[in-house]
Amino acid sequence: GLFVWHLKNPGIRQIPCQFVHLCRVANDRLITFQYFNFLKRMYVTQYNKDLSQRAKPKSDSVASPFRELQQLEQEKKIIHKIRPIPPVHQRLPETSSRNEWREIKSAAETEDSVTAVRAESKDDRQWKEMKLRLDDLPGILARLSKIKLTALVVSTASAGFAMAPVPFDLTCFLLASLGTGLASCAANSINQFFEVPFDSNMNRTKNRPLVRGQISPLLAVCFAASCGIPGIALLTLGVNPLTGALGAFNIFLYTCCYTPMKRMSIANTWVGAVVGAIPPVMGWTAATGSLDAGALLLGGILYSWQFPHFNALSWGLREDYSRGGYCMMSVTHPGLCRRVALRHCLALIGLSAVAPVLDITTWTFPIISLPINLYISYLGFRFYRDADRSSSRKLFFCSLWHLPMLLLVMFTCKKSFVEKEDKGDLLGGNRSRAMEIRLP
Repeated sequence: GLFVWHLKNPGIRQIPCQFVHLCRVANDRLITFQYFNFLKRMYVTQYNKDLSQRAKPKSDSVASPFRELQQLEQEKKIIHKIRPIPPVHQRLPETSSRNEWREIKSAAETEDSVTAVRAESKDDRQWKEMKLRLDDLPGILARLSKIKLTALVVSTASAGFAMAPVPFDLTCFLLASLGTGLASCAANSINQFFEVPFDSNMNRTKNRPLVRGQISPLLAVCFAASCGIPGIALLTLGVNPLTGALGAFNIFLYTCCYTPMKRMSIANTWVGAVVGAIPPVMGWTAATGSLDAGALLLGGILYSWQFPHFNALSWGLREDYSRGGYCMMSVTHPGLCRRVALRHCLALIGLSAVAPVLDITTWTFPIISLPINLYISYLGFRFYRDADRSSSRKLFFCSLWHLPMLLLVMFTCKKSFVEKEDKGDLLGGNRSRAMEIRLP
């Protein structure tokens, strides 16, 4: 009966309707989770004041950077306390006195080292005016003229002079070597003058004299003129006009063609190879006064040698060349760079075989030079196949000793001037006898 009375109670029967009405009101008023969270926070702050959030105290004002620097410098300071010297009547043991003296000395040394490091750091941070000293001038001019590259140019020109089939003239040899060296110094100096903004972006060339401001551009141009003009005059007047013309043409080709082409086209490598092939031709013309097949052969050997040498070098400097804005095969055409290096390694074998055909060396030269030519060709193939820094480095270092060795072997296998003269006399005698026989 009680259960029936509860069901008949109208308030209990209206509970489901009230629950549905409450849900509809909640949907109409768009009660969300954020709103319930807000009501919860309001309840906590009103009825539970102990749980209410407390505002954090405001932090102190930020100190100025100058005060921070002063505080850091004060913290970095090392203060060493010097112990008082004991009275005379008190005798300390020898071990303790020695230990104290060692501590005092070490403290003084550390303080001196700290002050020296601070002085050096302050000097490095400040701008300095570069002052040119007369003692440093020879070294600066040597780096401006790329003295190692100039020495290579003079050595190849000397090899061309020595390979010429004429008697050796010491005076002409010295004049030709000096003039070629001066022309190379002038060309290298002008090259650095043009490439200052690009050399500053490369790690390999950022310490050059003009980039660092060790000398002025005017002094560099004056040095180039003082080397180029006497060098060309010496080759023209002291040796022969043909050698002087080749020297002037080489300076023009290096400074006005090769230098700007380095940022325009990969053809600069071929132009640079021609520049490197002219010095042995100059040595040959200085001795003979004419362009013969031997001069072209020596130029061809130097021309082909430069491709494995430079391509292997540029492969390890690809980041530097791309940062400096140079258009090199190793950067834009890496496959072509490796193929060209291998082709010219194999071309050195063919050029060595042509030397006895042109009556420049004996037939022993291709046989003796075959092992070193095969070895550099093998390294060129490794560079073509692996295409990594290790293979390129091995090919580059091999090229450094390959050229002097090849020229030395070529000089030792050179046909002597006496044999050629006797052969010419025999040919002349046979021709005269034939003329006598023909004549009635």
